[in-house]
Amino acid sequence: MNLLLDEVARATLRLADAGIASPRTDAEELAAFVHGVRRGELHTVADTDFDARYWECVARREAREPLQHITGRAYFRYLELRVGPGVFVPRPETEIMVDWAIETLRAMDVADPLVVDLGAGSGAIAISIAQEVPRSRVHTVEIDPTALEWARRNIDASGHADRVTLHHGDMRTALPELNGGVDLLISNPPYVPTREADAIPPEVRNFDPAPALWSGEDGLDMIRDLEAVGRRLLRPGGAMAVEHHDGQGIDIPWLFPEDKGWRDVLNRKDLARRDRFVVMRRADHED
Repeated sequence: MNLLLDEVARATLRLADAGIASPRTDAEELAAFVHGVRRGELHTVADTDFDARYWECVARREAREPLQHITGRAYFRYLELRVGPGVFVPRPETEIMVDWAIETLRAMDVADPLVVDLGAGSGAIAISIAQEVPRSRVHTVEIDPTALEWARRNIDASGHADRVTLHHGDMRTALPELNGGVDLLISNPPYVPTREADAIPPEVRNFDPAPALWSGEDGLDMIRDLEAVGRRLLRPGGAMAVEHHDGQGIDIPWLFPEDKGWRDVLNRKDLARRDRFVVMRRADHED
């Protein structure tokens, strides 16, 4: 074992003692970041090239600073995104919802689908759709000025800025010019119940921006508002997907009733088989 791998083993024990859920992975990611190699290449780093700044990064992660804030990057589907303080770090769970959205768009008989992403964050959802549905036109909305700048940076670097339009505004009132014309609406809105604040991991509670997290006592305030937004923006037959907390699956479908023009409301599960997002479509015509 070379020096770096020995230090990674020591760091793994420290991170495990700190309550990190994936201590070995995080220890290796930090080592790769500091030494400028891939995780699978750590064994190639010569003992004389060991960089003591590794332990500074380990100490930050031990204090529960998000791994992505330390490295400045987050991976989402086929993207490497720039992230840091002030922007919500994209999660693997959201990739499943985006996969559903992409497959839905590909199945639509629409040449240039119009997509709205509410809550841009880092830009992960909007950029992924633009990249994987080449003729799509994506509008994404963000209210927080700091997050807006992270999204703008990632969109500009993506090569898809010609088809991703970033808007600064409130997702509840944004884009009136698109009313009734949107083919697909997707959102990872704030949905963490304020009553569960003490149970939220410190990486989330202390580092993710508050506007991206909290949504009332039961966490459903913004999703209730999105029901009206969906009715306003979607064309007849348009589709919608909304991510939610893993404990909210039983409540969400009731917020999109048939008597308001919603059809095919269904909860979808994440990789852990937990209800994670709800999908639905607008009726093909008004009853």
